[in-house]
Amino acid sequence: MKSIFITGTDTEVGKTHVSSLLIKYIKQFQKAVTGFKPIAAGAERAFGELVNEDALTLMESGNVALPYKLINPYVFEPPIAPHIAAKQVDVTITKAELSQHLKVLNQQELDHLIVEGAGGWALPINDTDLLSEWVAEEGLPVIMVVGLKLGCLNHALLTLSHIKQSGAKCVGWIANYVDEHMLEQDENLATLKARLDCPLLAIAPNTQNEKPKLQVYKELNTVLKLDN
Repeated sequence: MKSIFITGTDTEVGKTHVSSLLIKYIKQFQKAVTGFKPIAAGAERAFGELVNEDALTLMESGNVALPYKLINPYVFEPPIAPHIAAKQVDVTITKAELSQHLKVLNQQELDHLIVEGAGGWALPINDTDLLSEWVAEEGLPVIMVVGLKLGCLNHALLTLSHIKQSGAKCVGWIANYVDEHMLEQDENLATLKARLDCPLLAIAPNTQNEKPKLQVYKELNTVLKLDN
């Protein structure tokens, strides 16, 4: 199975929107695909359990029916930093447990798994560990979602630098138009293309579009191994 980790340059840059579009794009190639949201904070009770809207979106985007708990094993009600939310209910998130959940998904009949992070890249999961460390240890290729808004140049460059320092590999980035009122969008996009030393894989349109689709570059098929 081909797994890809989706991170963002900040919280609220559209990781779920982009992950959902990626899953739908992969489905066009007749591949079995779903999403994996290992950690989510911000949930409501439904069907007798806590469920997170982003995790549900990933499930609905895919074409493989799996139990919610497999897709989102760590889910917390308050929309706060996950390690703080976990402490409030006496839960400890560990890298070992995350790896076990990933192992279970690896045993399913899947061709692709889109793993969506929480918050930004350097997300604490407990008092000592970061989610990024787990990503690096698992050897998951990383796609960085850049939310095109004021400050995105700094956030993108810092995030990419930290990905490299973590020992993970960023295989490309996706631009997401999160702010339709952003000034000089094209110039900012050009600066990112010039300064980020990994390929632009796709552009996600404004979410106001009724049926948004990724504007895909050929490098995306190579990264997802859809061209073989």
